[in-house]
Amino acid sequence: MERLVNTVRPYAWGSTTAIPELLGVEPTGEPQAEMWLGAHPGAPSRVDRGAGPVSLAEVIAADPDAEIGPSVRAAFGPRLPFLLKLLAADAPLSLQVHPDLAQAAAGFAAEEARGVPLDAPHRTYKDDQHKPELICALTPFEGLCGFREPARTARLLDELGVPALAGHAATLRGDRDATALREVFTAVLAPDTAATATAATAAVEQVARATARLASQGGEFADACAAYARLARSYPGDSGVVAALLLNHVRLAPGEALFLDAGVPHAYLGGLGVEIMAGSDNVLRCGLTPKHVDVPELLRIVRFTGGDPRVLLPVPDADGEERYETPVSEFRLSRRRPAATDAPVVLPSGRPQILLCTEGTVRLTGEDGAVTELAPGCAVFVPASATAPACSGEGTLFRATVAL
Repeated sequence: MERLVNTVRPYAWGSTTAIPELLGVEPTGEPQAEMWLGAHPGAPSRVDRGAGPVSLAEVIAADPDAEIGPSVRAAFGPRLPFLLKLLAADAPLSLQVHPDLAQAAAGFAAEEARGVPLDAPHRTYKDDQHKPELICALTPFEGLCGFREPARTARLLDELGVPALAGHAATLRGDRDATALREVFTAVLAPDTAATATAATAAVEQVARATARLASQGGEFADACAAYARLARSYPGDSGVVAALLLNHVRLAPGEALFLDAGVPHAYLGGLGVEIMAGSDNVLRCGLTPKHVDVPELLRIVRFTGGDPRVLLPVPDADGEERYETPVSEFRLSRRRPAATDAPVVLPSGRPQILLCTEGTVRLTGEDGAVTELAPGCAVFVPASATAPACSGEGTLFRATVAL
């Protein structure tokens, strides 16, 4: 059991206050978007094994059987297959999707064959892995997730009354399957001619006014329209604003979560959460960002399925651990909320795990009796070969591990 020293990434969309407040430190005035916990080569955590801080990625590479265990190594190679984050959004993230395993492998191989450098700004596939992810809200959290049922989106477009969207409303109203969603999403993001591209830019300006109007009037789409109006103000002329109208607007209460599988279009809009994902950096963007946009490839892998997003609640075990169940094996996120009167509970062993405190004070007692206290934002890594500690105290502890 070793304390982790973690890197905070200063992306422009990040909050200047949320992560510092959780950590109990003074804000720097700069955005602090994500704190990475794990062994991803982009910003690996560090541990101290007596000779000073060393990268957790290097520790695992030196002895993967001890650190992650033979079964995890056999399934995923000599690496930690998940990345845990604290994510603090104060502005919208890009409208994006992630590929599945086959798509990632093919896309990565194709760019390698073309000689596209890994660090090139126009590179789409950074590795050959998929990137399913789960976001669990620590504060009220807002986002866009998956396509809304087509008939409901047709109703929204009718209420907006933007002339350029009338044809899209008719298409969605007349077809309930994926064909309508594909046709409209493609038309919005990939206009056929320069004239339609100019019309699309004008439509964004009209959408900005119309969504602000509906937000102020109340009704079925008022909350979603408030979010769309903010997007339009933040990204004037970006066709991703119109594409976002097709997506479900979601609000999570603290403790609620969303699982985002391959091909699901999404964008986080605001809030603080714990995020866990497979250890990949493959993101395909189509708007709401100054970063590389690859609309043709995104359209190839998007899953055009309409419906309400499934909000996950944790499922309690007999020993009090609350698990967020997902269909992937690279990660599992669970939560434990010990009370001061609870007896210590020994955590499961045999798998690599990261333990992160997000509230209160959690005490971890090793088999030798040594106690490590975790304050909010503090975390430890427990190797697969170690006996996991006993958990007590009064707070909230998230446990990230694999789900083999």
